Amino acid sequence: MLVPTPRAALLAALLGVSFLAYPGAELPVWPTVAAVTGLVVVLALLDGAVGTSPRQLVVRREHPPVVVLGQSATVRWQLRSSARRDLRVSCADELAPSLRPAGRRFRVKVPAGGAISVDTSVRPIRRGRFELSELTLRIDGRLGLGSRQRAVPLSTVLRVHPPFRRRDEAELAIRRARVMELGSRTARGLGGGTEFEQLREYGPDDEFRRIDWTATARAGRAIVRTYRAERNQRVLILLDNGRTMAGRVDGVPRVEHAIDAAMMLTAVATRLGDRCGLVAFDREVRAVVPPSQRPSQLATVTEAMFDLEPELAESDYAGAFAEALARFRRRSMLVLLTDLVDHAVEESLLPALPLITRTHLVVVGAVRDPQVARWAGGEDHDDVDDETAVYRQASAVMSDNARRRTVARLRGMGVTVIDEPSDRLPGALTDAYLELKGTGRL
Repeated sequence: MLVPTPRAALLAALLGVSFLAYPGAELPVWPTVAAVTGLVVVLALLDGAVGTSPRQLVVRREHPPVVVLGQSATVRWQLRSSARRDLRVSCADELAPSLRPAGRRFRVKVPAGGAISVDTSVRPIRRGRFELSELTLRIDGRLGLGSRQRAVPLSTVLRVHPPFRRRDEAELAIRRARVMELGSRTARGLGGGTEFEQLREYGPDDEFRRIDWTATARAGRAIVRTYRAERNQRVLILLDNGRTMAGRVDGVPRVEHAIDAAMMLTAVATRLGDRCGLVAFDREVRAVVPPSQRPSQLATVTEAMFDLEPELAESDYAGAFAEALARFRRRSMLVLLTDLVDHAVEESLLPALPLITRTHLVVVGAVRDPQVARWAGGEDHDDVDDETAVYRQASAVMSDNARRRTVARLRGMGVTVIDEPSDRLPGALTDAYLELKGTGRL
């Protein structure tokens, strides 16, 4: 496509003003101005047409394949010319606004037969998959009056992963679990396990019931058995990506808090020698990651979750549970990350739960909205009138009571329920896993 440049517009304006301002002109003024303007336009189009073809310019886009949400990364464009003259080049890339690029347009001078690179920074505010398919290139003609523009196919993919905000908390949980394995006293008490580790001489802090009488009789002194938490157990995270997970808590969709909890639990479980996997679902199964204890499992699980967007439809719990049972028959700890909306639980979750509670240990994790609790307690009503505040408080109380009844019903079915605010859910879910593992229930 041929495009006049700002220089052509300026030349046409100057010539038109000159004819208007010249007092001795014998030619008709306005027809002459129109003719001069047309001549400049034709000249600009010819300049663009005979200028260097964009095909003589090779463009590359470079960036990291993965960027963590909220962190900065560099996007670099490299332009290499095979033309015999210097080129004035303008480029516009299709960087999405949510990538928050410092700039997506630039104008440079590429030397004859040379190359040049241009950098910009991005700082994404939304996770997901960003497919960059083309770049618009414009090269000015020799006179600078016209340019030739072309969309250059340039396909790259930038993946924005969720940040692992709970890394330090996960490391602390791992250290605490290892101390408990050694039998040291912690804030939660003595650690335990069900997998035999070794025989050793009785010590002052050992439990009397741990004495191995056969070994004691053989050795002639008190010998105790030591145990550790079993390893190579299976933890399967069932991540609900349905309609209820699109609701916002603390300004963020519930699914974001669930992803945060899933990352922390995966990190802790795999570091403690257990196998952790993922099934993400809404009205259908979106992603499946088989349980593994590889060091790269956290990255694999994150890769499976990074582009999930809540599907505005009811979640098919029965379908997700059936998929999990078909793939993973061995007894496992199934961690369902969902929301405890009473009608969704009543109509979909409760009828499907018996599929998994018969053979698996089930834990349900949900984010409780602290704003609802404040409204139920008569707080945070300054922004509305008294009548609205009363209705809001009544609705909050009803919602809170319904949620409590839902939690009670789930616990009555043998399910461990973790219903905590967003900042406490990952830690509480990990604590529940460690407790179940330490007591041998896993």
